Amino acid sequence: MKEEHVHRSRAPELMRQPPSVVTPGNHDGVHLGHRALIDAAKRTADAHGWRTLAMCFEPHPTAVLAPERAPVLLTDMKRRVEILKEAGCDDVVVLPFDSEFSKMTPDQFVERVLLDACHAKGVVVGPDFHFGHKRSGNIETLRHWGGRERFTVELVRPVSYRGESVSSTRIRRILSEHGDVQDAAFMMTRVHEITGRVVPGDQRGREIGFPTANLEVEPLQLPSDGVYAVVVRMLDEAETPLLHGVANLGHRPTFEAGHSFEVHLLGFDGDLYGKRLRIGFVARIRGESKFDGLAALRAQIDRDCRQAKIALQHISSELVRWI
Repeated sequence: MKEEHVHRSRAPELMRQPPSVVTPGNHDGVHLGHRALIDAAKRTADAHGWRTLAMCFEPHPTAVLAPERAPVLLTDMKRRVEILKEAGCDDVVVLPFDSEFSKMTPDQFVERVLLDACHAKGVVVGPDFHFGHKRSGNIETLRHWGGRERFTVELVRPVSYRGESVSSTRIRRILSEHGDVQDAAFMMTRVHEITGRVVPGDQRGREIGFPTANLEVEPLQLPSDGVYAVVVRMLDEAETPLLHGVANLGHRPTFEAGHSFEVHLLGFDGDLYGKRLRIGFVARIRGESKFDGLAALRAQIDRDCRQAKIALQHISSELVRWI
């Protein structure tokens, strides 16, 4: 996706949209709950010949209003826009969020952003959606304006998974606390991913027979420290195959070598320095451990590789289609 297809501007100078059904929010992770909003918006839009429009805010509003509580994001904005379009949105408007924007009243938000800029014929939100200064606008505010300006307002209930509502906060929690990449994948309908560039490491992996790519990664949510089965795509190269591998996140206690993110690619022998890789987390194999010497570490890595191959054989193509 080319950057010019993402409309970034300050309301009300946004590029005026055609008649649209709008679903506003952060949409971080584009999980099952977000997809339910998009599906509802698309049903209404398609029935009337309108467009389905997602609205996002950048940076995350909490990063501006309460930086100490700002969440680590699951997806960067460029990737989020790509996935939102794949999920059914005709377009995505990204609103720059700053202190000035935060002072906009709910009525100003409806008039300037939803009506004037987005040409909203419908708005689709979840029950916890609030907007405007100090989050003072809510679903009732939208319904009041909808009756006045003749746009529909649809409330979509949260989607549940394993008895609990799907949310970006829940996904961040299970990743950071438990490394539960499989439940995260089911809630996002794809494996959680991270992008990084291969940088020089200490060469210990090569010395013990398991060369690794040492990654300098983007500041997104990582799973908790441990060993994972992963799928890997080389970026910036045309039609590269999907590779399989084993990733280690942690402090490498056997060597006391500091925190790192390393990936051993199964069956791959080539130069990766400087390349950008997208890593998709398929399954957690184990937590981080300290070993008594290189022989014990080598034996464990061999077991990790065998276990990773088994996990990777059973991964659904749907969960890795976006890597």
